[in-house]
Amino acid sequence: MHLRTAAITLIAISVILTACGEPDAPFQERLRPVRYITVSDDSVFRDRSFSGTSKSTRESRLSFKVSGTVMSVPVQIGQRLSKGDLIAEIDPASYVLQAQQAQASLVEAQANDRRAATNYERTKGLYANDSASLNDLDAARAQAESSGAVVASAGKALEIARLNVSYTKLTADSDCSIASLDIEVNENASVGQQVAAVSCGDRFEVTLDLPESLIGLVDESTPVSVTFNSIPDRTFDGDITEISVASASGSAGFPVVIEIAGDHSSLRSGLAANVIFQFDSAAASGNGVVIPVTAVINDPEGTFVFIAKADGASGEATIERRAVSVGELSQYGIEIVDGLKLRDRVVTAGVSVIRDGQRVLLLAEKEVP
Repeated sequence: MHLRTAAITLIAISVILTACGEPDAPFQERLRPVRYITVSDDSVFRDRSFSGTSKSTRESRLSFKVSGTVMSVPVQIGQRLSKGDLIAEIDPASYVLQAQQAQASLVEAQANDRRAATNYERTKGLYANDSASLNDLDAARAQAESSGAVVASAGKALEIARLNVSYTKLTADSDCSIASLDIEVNENASVGQQVAAVSCGDRFEVTLDLPESLIGLVDESTPVSVTFNSIPDRTFDGDITEISVASASGSAGFPVVIEIAGDHSSLRSGLAANVIFQFDSAAASGNGVVIPVTAVINDPEGTFVFIAKADGASGEATIERRAVSVGELSQYGIEIVDGLKLRDRVVTAGVSVIRDGQRVLLLAEKEVP
């Protein structure tokens, strides 16, 4: 039994001594995998989005041409109207009386005109028989012409009075819908005071302000698409129809109008819109690129990214820490305006566990404009 134990001990010692006598096995480094994107100069577009508000391409703010007390408002917000439908009416009583008075004045003027015309004809006959002087003839002629002018003036006054009566009713001049009502029954409406806003037709547009840095990059050919929070999972094509040459009052932006292509019954005036402009990458950012926010590191030394530089081995690279300058932050990422160049591979995942000079294993690649 003791001999067997001794033999086992000798075998174990022999194995240990043999292992210790062998040369060290080479250490296999385990590379950390990282994901990255490659900066490309392909002729693609960069998306930039801005907020705007929709409205009908034919939107009118209606008001009375005469003042008075509102007698009737037979419509409601959202109601569809046909041409000629009544929107609001003010009390026409005083205007009707003015029209009647103008009518009476016209009748009186016409009677005086007939009297003056008859007197002129009689005076001409007397003058022909040397029974009236030339002064009498001239006076009769002047009276006839004056009475004719009075008739014409009274006729115009009657037309104006009748127009004022018609202006007491505010009607739709085409098929439309009520966007807003700004007056109530028994209120006093003044000339030019907004009574209602109407949207006519089924075509809509979006208005927004573009910043000074981008207004020079926009023209009618710039690709545009529009989305609405109230209409999810739907993207509308748009066309730029108006580009202002002056900034909006009280705003640093320049007004731009985008018309929604086609007719869409789901659209309404006043909807919050998100307008996406597709700018040329180089033109829009001076050769800058937009990368994920997770790729950018900020520390006391500044702002930087990690670049994966190929070192010959397939699928492997060495990390280089590089300082960059950042621009605007958008829903697509952060803009890098300086520090990156064409074909740079920017690490986007794993940046918190890598360091300058470290070798890494590269995963799937994605190009960015």
